[in-house]
Parts: sequence; structure tokens; C-alpha cells
Amino acid sequence: MDGQDSVSAGSDDAALFDALPGVRTRLEASIATRIVGQKAVVEAMLIALFSGGHCLFVGVPGLAKTLLVNTTAQSLGLDAGRIQFTPDLMPTDITGSDVLDEDRSTGERRLRFIPGPVFTNLLLADEINRTPPKTQAALLEAMAEGRVTTGGKVYDLPKPFQVFATQNPIEQEGTYTLPEAQLDRFMFSIDVGYPSEAEEIEIVERTTAGASTDVGAVVDGAQLLAMQAMVRRAVIPSPDLVRAAVRLVRASRPGPDAPAVASQYLRWGAGPRASQYLILGTKARAALYGREVPNLADLKAVAPLVLGHRVVLNFQAEAAGLRAPEIVRQLVEAAL
Repeated sequence: MDGQDSVSAGSDDAALFDALPGVRTRLEASIATRIVGQKAVVEAMLIALFSGGHCLFVGVPGLAKTLLVNTTAQSLGLDAGRIQFTPDLMPTDITGSDVLDEDRSTGERRLRFIPGPVFTNLLLADEINRTPPKTQAALLEAMAEGRVTTGGKVYDLPKPFQVFATQNPIEQEGTYTLPEAQLDRFMFSIDVGYPSEAEEIEIVERTTAGASTDVGAVVDGAQLLAMQAMVRRAVIPSPDLVRAAVRLVRASRPGPDAPAVASQYLRWGAGPRASQYLILGTKARAALYGREVPNLADLKAVAPLVLGHRVVLNFQAEAAGLRAPEIVRQLVEAAL
């Protein structure tokens, strides 16, 4: 079955596919009313958004990461929540807790669950590495399962539900390294860099003029869910592209058959979830630009976003001053 047949298999899917590039353009325009530059960051975020994946934004303070998430939520007509992670944050501060209610007329007492801030569509987890592992684990279940368990009961989270977390890479005092299991739940890790000089001038002019910009909804939650399902169901990559994605992920695992860069500089490589996210990301990227069949360029574009936080560098890499993006670049060259 070729790409044309797959997208045309259902009239609803075909309509959603045809509408998606226009939605992307309108979302980019809506976000640009508040966010200056950061085109690569916005593109990566939209790919994850229409894939249904969670994102980790890594960058120094003041780069509008929080504003980007809030603006995106408003552009999508979604409920947005924010949790400022701190060392004293408890799991129940995220998930919610049971409280004891008493009926004054009968004296009967019963437990009532009060939902926490995780019960939203788009959750901003600000400085996620500032809270202890026990609290991080509470968010992990929500990210992995789309639900919360408390008091022996299971509560489903609203749909869509996606976590956009931030992490400050330069200030490490009082932080707790995210465990690999939780890092693996993030589809993408997105580096947010400094703006150019021209962009920074525009930022200063915009933010010191006292003007405010309203953002209207481009699509709603039901349309977002439908488009996410369409990307998974109707955009079909070629068998060669799937094999290329798996080959790239397997190349990141040190061993006798691995490229020299993996054997020399990596302790651990990426697991099978990376292969899944690579293909899902290529499907979403192709669909966002109106292409029915994902290609190798799509795969190469999403590879750093998927693999950067999944490869574990060894001492030699650290001694040589190498970082994950450079090693991933070499892996892509070797495997693809």
C-alpha cells in the first residue's frame, strides 16, 4: 500500500491530512505573535504535539520556554496547568489527594478525591529536575499510563494529555538527576538556545512597549486527538525507512558490531522506544508539511531530538569534551 492509498483509505483521514498543513501554518503564526524566532524549537514541539509525545525543553532561564507552552495551549484551545518543581514538593501536590468530608446532617464521613494540577491537557512541569525521585515518580505514572492511582483507586487523566517539562542545564546545585526511565518517557529533548541579535532586539522592543497580544484557538482538543490518530493510522513509512530507524538506534548500542563512535564514547545506547519515536516523529513531520510518505530527511531531522537524551556518554566522551548532539550526529552519518 503506497502513501496515497493509505491516506485515502478513509475520507475522514484524508480530510484531516489535507487540513493539517494549514493548521501547522496557523499555529506557527499564532505562536509567533508572542514568541520571537525559535523556529526549530517550535517545529520540534509541533511534531511532538501531533505525535502525542511528551517534550523536555533544556535551556537557560529567560528564553520564553514557559511562554511558549502557555501560548501553544491557548492556540489549541486546551486547558493548561503549571507545576513549579521544588525540593519540598510532594507526590500528592501533583496528583491530588483524598480529603475527609463530613455530612453535617447525618454525621456520615467519606473520602473525596481532589484532583491535582496534573489533571489538565497540557502540563508545564517547570524545572522538573528540582524535585526528589519520589515526586518525579508520581509524574512518571501519569506520563506513561495517562492515569493517576491514589487511595487504591485509578483516575484517568483528560485527553489529550501531554507534559512539556523544562530543565535548566547550568544550575545543578539542589537538583536531582532525572532517572533514565523517566527521560525515556519524553519523546523529544529540545535544546532552546539564545536568540540572534536581531531577535533579541525585537524581544526587547515587544516586551517593553506595554502592548499585549491575544491568542485565539486554532483547533480544539477533539481535533488534535483526531489528527494524532490520523498520523498514526494513515501515514505509512516505507519498510526501508523503518529498517533505517532501527539500524540507527541499534548503532547507538556499544558492541562488536557498533560504529567506532558508539564503542569509544558511549556506555549505553537507546532502547526500542527510540525506534518507535523515530518513526512516529517522521510520520508527524511529513504530515505537517503535507507529504504522504515520510522520507530519510524526516528521519535525520528528528534523530537528534529522539536520541540526544537516550545515549549515555562514558568517561572518554566527557574527557574529550564531547556532548550528546555531536555523538548523535556522528551516529547518523555512520548508520544512514
